Amino acid sequence: MLNTVVAHLNDELRIKNMKKIFHNLDYSSLTNHTIAQGEGIQIPNGTLVIKTGKFTGRSPKDRFIVKDQHTLDSIDWGEINQPISPENFEKLHKKTSEYFTDKDIYVQDCKAGADDRFAINVRVVADKPWSAHFVKNMFRDCSSEELDSFSADWTVMVATDCQANPATDGTRQGNYSVINFDKKLILVGGSGYTGEIKKGIFSVLNFLLPSKNVFPMHCSSNVGNNGDAALFFGLSGTGKTTLSSDPNRALIGDDEHGWSEDGVYNFEGGCYAKCIDLTEEKEPGIFQAIRPPALLENIICTGENNEPDYTNDSITQNIRVSYPLDSIENRIKESKAGHPKNIFFLTCDAFGVLPPISRLNKDQAMRQFLLGYTAKVAGTEAGVNEPTATFSAGFGAPFLPLHPNEYASMLGEKMNLHKTKVWLVNTGWVGGKYGVGERIALKYTRQLINCALDNTLDYVDYSVLPGFNFAFPDSCPGVPDHLLNPKNAWQDGAAYDEQAANLLKLFNKQEEKLLAFA
Repeated sequence: MLNTVVAHLNDELRIKNMKKIFHNLDYSSLTNHTIAQGEGIQIPNGTLVIKTGKFTGRSPKDRFIVKDQHTLDSIDWGEINQPISPENFEKLHKKTSEYFTDKDIYVQDCKAGADDRFAINVRVVADKPWSAHFVKNMFRDCSSEELDSFSADWTVMVATDCQANPATDGTRQGNYSVINFDKKLILVGGSGYTGEIKKGIFSVLNFLLPSKNVFPMHCSSNVGNNGDAALFFGLSGTGKTTLSSDPNRALIGDDEHGWSEDGVYNFEGGCYAKCIDLTEEKEPGIFQAIRPPALLENIICTGENNEPDYTNDSITQNIRVSYPLDSIENRIKESKAGHPKNIFFLTCDAFGVLPPISRLNKDQAMRQFLLGYTAKVAGTEAGVNEPTATFSAGFGAPFLPLHPNEYASMLGEKMNLHKTKVWLVNTGWVGGKYGVGERIALKYTRQLINCALDNTLDYVDYSVLPGFNFAFPDSCPGVPDHLLNPKNAWQDGAAYDEQAANLLKLFNKQEEKLLAFA
């Protein structure tokens, strides 16, 4: 098998004169290599901690797709899907390949997709052992038989310190992430942030699967004892991972899924969770999963024993941990379930305008899916002093190569076919905007979702939110009535009306923008 790997590296990837090849190492070996190279430390329970360098998050402005005969008329070109020429890709490929000269190379073979009909074999070629560790955590394992005959459908080359020359290579700056659908090759250079690897393959699946009648989704998913699957869409900070973690429901996955003619399946083999301010009380599932073979990124450790400090954001707010799904006790081993009966769109509305839960009809669901609304609050980014509306089509625009309307149409078709209910859940502020009101208690959000899941909310009266026309329940067991109607929760009704009018204008403006590029 190693001879086949060498041939692939030499012939297709054009890597010559590499030092050593470490192929499909186990976790213990990857950890030992990382520590021996001075690239990581271990916390008291043995979990490996690494730092990803200058980049502690994705760099979406440095992501490109090769524009050629395969993609010319299919990609939704623009600020998100930026084109790069085949000629400049060749320059970057040559530069990336030469970077590996006289270096140890870590090759990890895996696959993406729990449904074998739609899965792709992925080979990651990296210069860091901890990149391979991340891949082993996050992608799906191949059987020994599959590894014996492994042939990569897609390859990712990760060269953490390789720098592009913007003047000659067609990039914005030194780092780059480039997808080539013709060569089935992704180049990641100048960045050690591991999320670039997983999101690169996610973008590939988002391009390939719609033609196979599989709806690719940026969402978490769980399932009840009676097989009722649920999906949770939401941008960062809206509670996607938290709310899909339920002791009474088994986890399917926390981030990337496909919806086929048979139901929902996970693309991944692990979870990649945020850890800022993590406590066992707030997030027991994540907290307990931080044990070998988990991989902690960009966290400050203190004392002689390297105790992790989850409150310290001096490196980044985006402290992360990756761990395999095997680390979660309450999960679906097959990473599959039937068709979802409920979908929840999670939004952290810092304006305090939206109800804690609203029931959406098909047209409203497609519209909210296209808008992908949440809000940033003061302190989350430099220069953000007031709540700021954020829109991301499909709740994952950076990973959608096709026009968002294509994904929204698939959502509508699936809803019709399987009678799926869609809910808009505000995990943000009630009783006033950020700084005036307060964030709705997690226990109330969980109760609202539970009552939607067990059909309790099918048997209560509803009111309609003026302007938005969302139907929201007048009552829900275990949730104070005054919280359900957002205006009633405000002391100043006129102030609420003003905020609502402003938010509605932002919604309409964003929708006009989407229509202009349809």
